[in-house]
Amino acid sequence: MTAWVYILASRPFETLYTGVTTDLTRRVYEHREGLIEGFSNRYGTKSLVWYEQHEETGAAIAREKQIKRWRRQWKFDLIEKMNPGWQDLYLELNR
Repeated sequence: MTAWVYILASRPFETLYTGVTTDLTRRVYEHREGLIEGFSNRYGTKSLVWYEQHEETGAAIAREKQIKRWRRQWKFDLIEKMNPGWQDLYLELNR
């Protein structure tokens, strides 16, 4: 089953949230609409700034845990490789 690791941001270089899901479009929508209680709702991390697809859920979970242990600057570098302008990539998912 395909799984996704993703990073949401409140603003460029500010609060980040890293998560994993099997339905990226639905999950990001839930974050954006405030339907998920917890960190992302409390800190306003609603912009999808990075994502990565994995063929196995276990691999996605391992990658999420790895990224969560990283220093903030490493996460910023990862985001900027894919999305140098810190654009909200959610709009791309719905094309």
